[in-house]
Amino acid sequence: MEEGLCENSVPGSGFGLVDKTRIVEVKPLRSLAPVLPKSLQLSISGRYPSGFPPFVLFEEPEESQPSPTPIPAPIRSYRKPPDEEETPHEVNGDTSSPVEGVNGESVDDSPNRSAQPMKSCKTSQKRRKKTQDFGGSSSLGGISMAQRDDGDREVVNLVLMNFDSLRRRFCQLEDSKDLNTLMGTKRPDLRASNVMTSKVFRTNMRRRIGAVPGVEIGDIFFLRMEMCHVGLHGQSMSGIDYMNAKDELQEEPVALSIVSSGVYDNNAEEDDVLVYTGQGENFNKKDKHAVDQKLQRGNLALDRSVHRQNEVRVIRGLKDAVNKNAKFYVYDGLYKIQGSWVEKGKSGGSVFKYKFVRLPGQPSAFAVWKSIQKWKTGSCSSSRAGLILADLTTGVESIPVSLVNDVDNEKGPSFFTYSNSLRNSKPFGIVQSSYGCNCNKTCVPGDLSCSCIQRNEGDFPYIANGVLVSRRPLVHECGPMCKCFPNCKNRVSQTGLKHQMEVFKTKDRGWGLRSIDPIRAGTFICEYAGEVIDRAKVYKNGGYNDEYVFDTSRIYNPFKWNYEPSLLEEISSSTEDYTIPSPLIISSKIFGNVARYMNHSCSPNVFWQPVLYAENNQYFLHIAFFALRHIPPMVELTYDYGCSGHADGSSAPQGRKKCLCGSAKCCGSFG
Repeated sequence: MEEGLCENSVPGSGFGLVDKTRIVEVKPLRSLAPVLPKSLQLSISGRYPSGFPPFVLFEEPEESQPSPTPIPAPIRSYRKPPDEEETPHEVNGDTSSPVEGVNGESVDDSPNRSAQPMKSCKTSQKRRKKTQDFGGSSSLGGISMAQRDDGDREVVNLVLMNFDSLRRRFCQLEDSKDLNTLMGTKRPDLRASNVMTSKVFRTNMRRRIGAVPGVEIGDIFFLRMEMCHVGLHGQSMSGIDYMNAKDELQEEPVALSIVSSGVYDNNAEEDDVLVYTGQGENFNKKDKHAVDQKLQRGNLALDRSVHRQNEVRVIRGLKDAVNKNAKFYVYDGLYKIQGSWVEKGKSGGSVFKYKFVRLPGQPSAFAVWKSIQKWKTGSCSSSRAGLILADLTTGVESIPVSLVNDVDNEKGPSFFTYSNSLRNSKPFGIVQSSYGCNCNKTCVPGDLSCSCIQRNEGDFPYIANGVLVSRRPLVHECGPMCKCFPNCKNRVSQTGLKHQMEVFKTKDRGWGLRSIDPIRAGTFICEYAGEVIDRAKVYKNGGYNDEYVFDTSRIYNPFKWNYEPSLLEEISSSTEDYTIPSPLIISSKIFGNVARYMNHSCSPNVFWQPVLYAENNQYFLHIAFFALRHIPPMVELTYDYGCSGHADGSSAPQGRKKCLCGSAKCCGSFG
């Protein structure tokens, strides 16, 4: 190393060393007005030849009024404004939106907010270009420019459905090793978030104190990114979200929302009171010496909210009973901070404590989950109000299904024989023995030599935990004729219940079905079990004589659930319209399972999917139900019963019934 070379010096090109501290940041010379001799100005005629781009475009001077010589501006006046010196902070290769400031500092809606210094001009230009191109469009996927700032229930559901559909697709590609490794992170949720953010496919981007339009108390989320995209909590990692609030005297940070997920020592023994620990680890991971938390950023915002007494959204992170290694988040409503103090943490450092008290008159959310935990542990199951039977399946299902009535004195539904399979099922064709897959142990996603994967157009229909990736005309599952093990991941609908269900008495719609576990979108719920009945026989006897009938030939309201291929620059010819070999009518009046208790809704949270697999050298069709969106615990499971008109144009003899679903899109009748 040469002597005298300091950290602020850079080598020049034949001019020795240059001290960087003496360099002033200026705009390029082409941005300055030229100062040229008058003789040179007069000699210029016309523009420069095409194909040779000049720094400055010289106009031909007018003879009557020659251009006056411009006065040069000082160089210091061309410093880059502070709001242009930096670009939005980049997280995982994606430009964050205003609601996703890493530490909460970025709070306004200006695209020129402060963040990290620019890393790549070329990359930033490309990203800005994409945003501008999309910004000129009025909408994407049904989301208008106005709905990006302020959403509603329908828009929130649309954003969440598209996010999760993309996440499932990325999971499918990752499982099959067909994912481009150049796309950055391997986490499917971050990939989906990058796509959604690049397309500005989100809502409630306007920062606000209090309730978020379209997000209801009790809503659940399985990923923090989902909360970011609907404006509930703008931080993808930090537990405290805040913004700067202005008043007549000053501007100071104010808390918007917090996530209590068990990372810190938070006290949640009371349903409506939460003692929340401030952010910032109170120990140093390197030498384990205790470090005091600092009154800055989120902690400072919480401290100011104590004095302002503004409403703060509280999200609780809870353990998923079905997936032991995962969490889900429940929105518990609005709280106010009634006090704060400093105390010593377990590691010895000082920590901030904030007492959150829930505002009265809000629907229950976290309290419901705590009651469920008591039922599961048996501490109050025997004294639970309205419990009739602990298991109405009498052991047929591996998970018990309780029977509850806390509405009236009815002791139970009409008698039936519980069965979780089809009876008198009609085959749709003869299967050659070679049609069963020859996979060892279990079928592997991406293995195109598997005949079952081939019948699914080369895609494995499920991802981890038996989640369906997309609605398909027909899902082909492995069956008893396949050589793969019975626990193959392509036998989802044949493995029975995975969530603890409950048949309960509704206030005005008879008996209904709900789960006491949270259900993720795309999760298998149950099969529609019962007795397959002959269609001709039904109409010969004057139509259906019971209300426990499922008919594939009914007309169902169309809806979109799959991801949009254009978002991933894919060309897909697949459709969500079902392809059913022959109409299937199932009656669960005498034989059936929990599916017989699912009521109709014009805005359902469950949909049905035809599934085909072979047994005894024949194909049999089954009807499987999956969660249309995330379903919180104790929320009734419903699906669309369809219209009585049939696809072949025949009229149905059965009349329509009054609909009591209570949804905003209720049609008034069904059947």
